[in-house]
Amino acid sequence: MVSRETELARLTGVLDALTGAGPDRGAVAGPAVVDVTGAAGIGKSRLVSEFCARARDRGMTVLRGRATEYERHLPYQPLTDALADLDTETGIPSPFTEIHTMDRFALQRAAAAFLARTARAGDGLVVALDDVHWADPASLELLDHLVRHPPRRAPVVIVVARRERQTAPRLAASLTRGVEAGTVLRLELGPLDRDACLAALAPGRPAGLAAELYTASEGNPLYFLALLQAGRPAGLSSLLLDELTPLTDGPRRTVQAVAVLGDHAAPALVAAVTGRPEHELDADFSELAARDLARPGPDGRLALRHPVLRSLVHDSIDPTLRTRMHHLAAVELARIGAPASERAHHVELALTGFDPDAVAVLTEAARQAAATAPASSAHWLGVALAQLPEGPAHSVPRRDLMLRRAEALGVCGGLRESRDLLHEVISLSPPGTDDGVRALAVTLCAVMERHLGRYTEAVALLRRELARGADLSPAETVRLGLELGSSAPHASSYPDVHDEVARTLELARSLGDEVAEAGALAVTALGRAYEGDIEAAAEATDRAAALIDSLTDQDLAGLCEPLARLSWAEAFLERYADAERHAERGLVIARRGGLLYVVPHLLLCRSHLHVMTLRLGSALELAEEAETIARGIGSDELLAFVLASKAQALIPALAPGDGGALAVAEEAVARAGAGTGWWASIAWCMLGFAALHAGDPARARAAVLRAGGEDLAGLQPSMRPLFIETLVFAAVAVGNADEARQWAERARKEAERLGLVAQRASALRSRAQVPLADGDPVAAAELFEQAAEEAARGPGTLWETQTLLMGAPLTASAGRPARARAMWERAVRLSEGTGAHLLTGLAEVIRPAVFVESATSQGTAGSSAALSRAGAAEELAVLSAREREIAALVAKGLTSPAIAEQLFLSPRTVETHLSRIYRKTGVTSRAALAALQTRDELREGGV
Repeated sequence: MVSRETELARLTGVLDALTGAGPDRGAVAGPAVVDVTGAAGIGKSRLVSEFCARARDRGMTVLRGRATEYERHLPYQPLTDALADLDTETGIPSPFTEIHTMDRFALQRAAAAFLARTARAGDGLVVALDDVHWADPASLELLDHLVRHPPRRAPVVIVVARRERQTAPRLAASLTRGVEAGTVLRLELGPLDRDACLAALAPGRPAGLAAELYTASEGNPLYFLALLQAGRPAGLSSLLLDELTPLTDGPRRTVQAVAVLGDHAAPALVAAVTGRPEHELDADFSELAARDLARPGPDGRLALRHPVLRSLVHDSIDPTLRTRMHHLAAVELARIGAPASERAHHVELALTGFDPDAVAVLTEAARQAAATAPASSAHWLGVALAQLPEGPAHSVPRRDLMLRRAEALGVCGGLRESRDLLHEVISLSPPGTDDGVRALAVTLCAVMERHLGRYTEAVALLRRELARGADLSPAETVRLGLELGSSAPHASSYPDVHDEVARTLELARSLGDEVAEAGALAVTALGRAYEGDIEAAAEATDRAAALIDSLTDQDLAGLCEPLARLSWAEAFLERYADAERHAERGLVIARRGGLLYVVPHLLLCRSHLHVMTLRLGSALELAEEAETIARGIGSDELLAFVLASKAQALIPALAPGDGGALAVAEEAVARAGAGTGWWASIAWCMLGFAALHAGDPARARAAVLRAGGEDLAGLQPSMRPLFIETLVFAAVAVGNADEARQWAERARKEAERLGLVAQRASALRSRAQVPLADGDPVAAAELFEQAAEEAARGPGTLWETQTLLMGAPLTASAGRPARARAMWERAVRLSEGTGAHLLTGLAEVIRPAVFVESATSQGTAGSSAALSRAGAAEELAVLSAREREIAALVAKGLTSPAIAEQLFLSPRTVETHLSRIYRKTGVTSRAALAALQTRDELREGGV
């Protein structure tokens, strides 16, 4: 190792952290991924090799894999290459042995769990992957998952070596986020130090020539060593190819075969590609090793010294000979029974024209990769399509391959390309054809448009197709009608499409199609529940649930979306047990059938239910799994909804003052863009909720009004009181009591119309803010107690707990200490062990105000309020003079920019001070801080 002392020291620190003593070995804070970047030949592989050697010296398991330039569509090649080094007697089954039995996101989770188990079974694990800039899309997705969700509770480190400029943008962005979060250590390798390079690599050479060659190499060790061997300045490509000049025909053909085969250069395959007996190759292998052109591996396979050398050799082979070599490789792999995916890239590189057998291999490889590597599947189908001749004889196969490729593109993130391809399928399927392909393509195209946020286009496409009337079969009409019921509410509202959904329901019933009938009922249930038509929603939900429960999983296999819609409808109706039961069943069916675009909706429904019932650990896991899928699908609209749901889970899960939820909500609205539909509205509402908890009521108000408009018509009707609550709290925080009173009255009316427990409790909390702002804590306490009693009637533990904690200090100040203690104790019981750090933190903050000493609890609101004010003095005493100054201005209702202007500070500095104030006092919002400051001012005034 030359001139890499700093990098090696940092890598040693990673090993020290991983191999520390104790039960949490490897679970320490620090990088779980090492990102080694640099130009070709700069020494990335050499540095990684040294790191791996040091890890082995410490008894760790080391797995090494490499991505290769000409095999970029072999699914999971770097990982399977690495796992080939693993002792098969460990007893831990590799997830890649069951690659065709799960979807790609399940495989990602299984791979992460496998690495953790392998690490715990030994003394830690290092997985080193080289040349990941050439990795296949499935591997890149898996790496992205591992970077975002590293196995933190196991001694695992993943090392990736790559060229920065050639790295896929998604992986580069993921690694950069990891660097910022502290989970990724980045080592950017630059040129070797001149003096160290010359001393170590050119001893005894004339100083002038060595210096000249170093300058020509620009400190790149691969280039410098090649120049030293040649003894003269020249281009790297010519220098490397010059090494082949002394070879005779036999060794030359052998090295060409190794370049064609890459990591599959087993002696038997080399023999097949060169057309020579295997025993005749021994001398060639020895000569190539002696010249350091090729290096044998432990399994007898041969690899060229460097990827740059392989690329140069491969590209310099006569094109006709190169094509024949790839053909011979494909033939030999077929003879020994290699899977189609392994043969496909040789078949692709051997194509010279239409070959039915080659197309069959490509389509079979696409089928095998469809669930776990859809990008590779889409690629193979694209190659097969390019080979099909034009003409009527191939029109049907062409259309079928296009439809399959569109499906693959749709699930791997190529939504626009999928939509464009489906337009072609539709044009190739004239009205009146009776094979159902046109209706299927139109439906799938509408799904793509929906994921792209183009709801108007989706609805127009479906309505145009439905207008064909007699040209459609009843089954096709039902299929199109169901998708219209899914797309149209995003473009306008459910009432606008209710009549068409009703017709679809009647048609499905007349056909005896119970699955379609269940689908139409589920669309109706969700539409009615969303709009807040509770009576009609309950009726449709009852009918949909009764029918769906009577159907088998096989019945629902091709259309499991009704389970997603039904479970969300039940969640909105506060039927949590039924909602979770149907969501769990839907997940099983969707995963088994590969319907991945449905999975996020089911995961998010369960996450929502777990947030409401204070199962926050699992709520976050479900939201993060949905996030992985949404990012893989590539739909910004869907990702906005996913991130909004994740923010909803993070708010109660994070400690007071933690801004993590706000950051996630900000990304959600960024993904939503200019959208105004349901998902965008939810994203903006979650931003408002998070901003309020972060102490920015002005931003909270603006976010909710952006979601719903000044008349709030854009807010989900069945959840409108909860969203209005943010507006009420924001108005109180900035001292606008009149606006708070107006919003509270609006919430009361909305909640009475709905009759839902959580919404009625929310409206009561909003109403409680009005007397609190008017200085009447007794009336506020009564309303909070009513809100807690109302919330307790429903299944939403979150709202009951939060209401109890908000009301307990007021109840104590109103002269009912026993009742206050009972409220506090129940809230603590409900929140213990749930991961609700916001609630447990709030419970500790208000404890002094609730548990007043009995000697001072004389049954009067005045004495309890005095104690509360005394507690406020103690909490504010920890603040600095500047922090006290800012707290006083917050109590006057000033925004951060206004405070910044008055104190001659930047708004960012004010926000920093506020974060410290929250941390010191334990309050979680501007409203709470204002109340604390007001109580202290009353104490100082003797009130």
